[in-house]
Amino acid sequence: MPDAPVRNVRAVVGDIHLLLPPMAEICCEEAKSTPATAVAAASVSAAAAAVAVASSALERRRRRLEMRRFRIASDPEAPVAGDVRAAKRQRLARTLSGSCPDAGSDSDRRALPERLPRYGVTSVCGRRREMEDTVSIRPDFLPGTSKQHFFGVFDGHGCSHVATICQDMMHEVVADEHRKSGSGEETAWKGVMERSFARLDEQAASWATSRSRDEPACRCEQQMPLRCDHVGSTAVVAVVSPTHIVVANAGDSRAVLSRAGVPVPLSVDHKPDRPDELARIEAAGGRVIYWDGARVLGVLAMSRAIGDGYLKPFVSSEPEVTVTERTDDDECLILASDGLWDVVTNEMACEVVRACFRSNGPPAPAARPNSVAALPAADSDAENGPAVVKGGVSKEDSDKACYDAAMLLAKLALARRSADNVSVVVVDLRRGI
Repeated sequence: MPDAPVRNVRAVVGDIHLLLPPMAEICCEEAKSTPATAVAAASVSAAAAAVAVASSALERRRRRLEMRRFRIASDPEAPVAGDVRAAKRQRLARTLSGSCPDAGSDSDRRALPERLPRYGVTSVCGRRREMEDTVSIRPDFLPGTSKQHFFGVFDGHGCSHVATICQDMMHEVVADEHRKSGSGEETAWKGVMERSFARLDEQAASWATSRSRDEPACRCEQQMPLRCDHVGSTAVVAVVSPTHIVVANAGDSRAVLSRAGVPVPLSVDHKPDRPDELARIEAAGGRVIYWDGARVLGVLAMSRAIGDGYLKPFVSSEPEVTVTERTDDDECLILASDGLWDVVTNEMACEVVRACFRSNGPPAPAARPNSVAALPAADSDAENGPAVVKGGVSKEDSDKACYDAAMLLAKLALARRSADNVSVVVVDLRRGI
């Protein structure tokens, strides 16, 4: 009884065998008689494929190393590093730090320490393929006055040429508008900033037609001919005087003041879903579409910027301006692009700066009008009281603390997986140093 199923199966197999053509019969016979040979052939084929893949990978690696050697040989400023990971880190964190080129040379900073601000700046390409952020620092930028310092952070999108225009011209336009206003009143700053941003917006709109033919083609012209009006930039600028801080902002870059350990936002991000911005866009006939976040017409993730002519009037270049009176409790001013603020809170940023300040020692005590003469060890500083008091922080240490703070904030943003360029400016506002 148990043999019956076996006999039935053999009978069916025999019938199928009779129906096969002679070639199929030969193949079946070979497969039946030499299974080890087939397995060996398959193993040889797999090994050959693996060798080919490995050879291809080694060849690509060799070509990359040759290209890297060529770049290092052709670029005298390129870092010479044998470690591939170090080269990657250098590429991911292409940094402008320490003293900004716009602020003059180090010798100028040493020659006139009492007139130059104490600050640190870091600008990191991060995980973006292109660097579109720019930073501008211009001490004593107003002719005929002293201790009026200009700081600006500009975050470009679409290309970098609008941010570069702002870096090169914004301080000059602000100085010109301030001269034309003919008023030293702090309340006049609102009109000065609004007119300055409007002029830069016009400059960005006419950039494609006004530039010289001898200038090299911009990246946006190479990729999108006749579409330079698709490029724009945020702008957050601050004018720091002995008595006030004037901040003008258009876009989602931000300015934050640390006062007695408490963060005080001096600007509010212009996001399309902000209630007043949403109402303004819809009143102008535009729409806010949620596509990977709120975007104007489903394109731009900010509602105000310089440039972006194709999105006018929905995207405005008019800045929001704040004028803040300085106090003895002011510690630092932080200007940064959204590459930082997307992943770091105001409180955390201020705490990082304060920690860097603490590591460089306490500041000298603030000066009082009736006690300046009673401090013979102090160097007078009209802006911040005594320049240095014995036991206080020197200006060199202050610059180092600001630089360390800006660098740490940029590294923190990258560690928190910020996907954008990161630019940070830290200005020391403590009295008595």
